[in-house]
Amino acid sequence: MIFPLSDDDRHLLHPAWMTISLVALNILVFLLQQLNPELTYAWSVVPYEISHNVDLVEPVVIDSGLEIPQLPGPTPIYLTLLSSMFMHGGWGHLGGNLLYLWIFGDNVEHRFGALPFLAFYLLSGLAASAAQIMLGPDSVIPNLGASGAISGVLGAYLVLFPRNRVNALIFIRIVSVPAAVVLGFWIVFQLISGSASFSEIGKSGGVAYAAHIGGFVAGVLAGIACRFILREEPDTTFRRIYERQPKVKRYW
Repeated sequence: MIFPLSDDDRHLLHPAWMTISLVALNILVFLLQQLNPELTYAWSVVPYEISHNVDLVEPVVIDSGLEIPQLPGPTPIYLTLLSSMFMHGGWGHLGGNLLYLWIFGDNVEHRFGALPFLAFYLLSGLAASAAQIMLGPDSVIPNLGASGAISGVLGAYLVLFPRNRVNALIFIRIVSVPAAVVLGFWIVFQLISGSASFSEIGKSGGVAYAAHIGGFVAGVLAGIACRFILREEPDTTFRRIYERQPKVKRYW
């Protein structure tokens, strides 16, 4: 098991304010959920509601006999596609997601720019929800969490910074490995876990692996597009190092 702890941020020119803001917003929304638990069921994204354009307001009993609470949501109900990506199901869910966003978000933000990064983050989250909904359009299981959007960040990071070093915990040792190793392990795990869970979409809760994969693919495509559109390295410390040391192998 590979557990990332940090990456090499020595070359960043300034704090990644948009990433910091997203971390803070996720924490704020989670605290609001703790103060008002009804928000979780009202503002989470429910595939059935999106695919049928209807707001479920009464509890629904699924095949397993479990009763799923449903509360009135926003109007239009499609707003849950945005609100759900800032909500979490527990402290562990929140902490795990924000750890990945904190480690990998700043580099991608510096490459894209703050506002383009925000747009990319939201679009990755929407792509993740779309993937989950397409696999189970009649599911009444609420989906929530920043995992899909953060998976997009990981996909873009893999394309843009594959040689960055990441400090990771492997069993009981902390080692420094290329980002491609850490993120490659992550996506393989998602694919294996996802293939085992796709047959259960709509029947039970759990991790939305389809959303993770959908967000990751969106991030990879955005990273590839960035390589073609922004061919010149922006004014960052990376570029200054290249200018001083031409033999340093570029990422681009």
